[in-house]
Amino acid sequence: MDNRLRIGFVGPGWIGRVQLQKLHKRTDVLVSAVHGRDYECTASLLHELGLPADCNCRSYEALLDREIDAVWLASPNQHHGPQAIAALKAGKHLFCEKPTAISYRDDVELQRLASESPHLISFVDFVLYFNPMEQKLLQMVREGVFGDLTQVQINYRHPINTSGGRAWKLTKAAMGDAISMGISHAISLITWIYAANGQHPVSVFAFSDRARVRNFEPDPIWNILIRFSGGGTAFCFGNIDFNAGYDLYHNVTGTAGSFTFDSARPHEQKVRFVSQNVEDGQTIWPLAVGTDTTHAWPSNMTLPDSGDVLTHGLDDAIDCFLASVRAMKTSPLSLQHSSIIAEIGWAAQLSAVTGQQVALPLDPSLMQAVTG
Repeated sequence: MDNRLRIGFVGPGWIGRVQLQKLHKRTDVLVSAVHGRDYECTASLLHELGLPADCNCRSYEALLDREIDAVWLASPNQHHGPQAIAALKAGKHLFCEKPTAISYRDDVELQRLASESPHLISFVDFVLYFNPMEQKLLQMVREGVFGDLTQVQINYRHPINTSGGRAWKLTKAAMGDAISMGISHAISLITWIYAANGQHPVSVFAFSDRARVRNFEPDPIWNILIRFSGGGTAFCFGNIDFNAGYDLYHNVTGTAGSFTFDSARPHEQKVRFVSQNVEDGQTIWPLAVGTDTTHAWPSNMTLPDSGDVLTHGLDDAIDCFLASVRAMKTSPLSLQHSSIIAEIGWAAQLSAVTGQQVALPLDPSLMQAVTG
């Protein structure tokens, strides 16, 4: 009996091509169907990877008609919502690159379908969840190393690639908005960090600015303030029109200490923390040579200091989704668990339009008044 998970793969472009290749190499997966925007290019890729030619589907509807267990979405942003909705309606498990939708209406429908279909496993690829440094930070927050959190800042400044066939990322109709395109990575980290401290978001205030470097249709620059239930506050400087490298700066401050990650500094100096509960409040540099073994981290620890998502835990993400499906257990990055990240993004857009702080949970009628 063949127990491999049968996958219908959509969007074998840049990141999709890498994911498809990794899936094809696994012994617990059968790539049963593939759909790309260009049928001939997809056929060439299937031949190159050694996949059967009859996997190629001319339409997404044809892919859904195949005998598959799960749909894997790596298509351009504007297709995620409609394709994800169709996958859940067809009774398929779902792996989806973020964003899950570029319209609020599609996002609401996805959440409705997910809540009504607990037997279907979903996964939203917020890949920084698997970064070893981020997991270590979450552990320290849970253990109370920094006390009760009061202030968190995480930046997301990244010159996303819009060259060649990726020029669709410049347009609102295809990309959606800058928050869901990339800045949501920082928002995801902020929500996980505060959740580890027992706090949830209660309001959002945000404003945006126009493109200064490239011809983005939607505003690529965002400043987002998030308030949390325990009195904590978070701030995100987001900019996908950035032209000076990659910046995922962290500062996490609480009543007993603080943690700083500076992606622009040399490796040994990227991470430092101080805590009243550790070494009498002395500053610890866990990556520095000579640090006491009690506090030293592996010198080769992968850090979130690159915009290359292939370095952020792609294999871990694939493993997590497949393990969740096999165990029929809700994944940590399910549609339900990831919904707050999208909700903060929608609230930020509403705040920018109205000039007002927006309370969470988001009132759908307010959002519909803006988006129609």
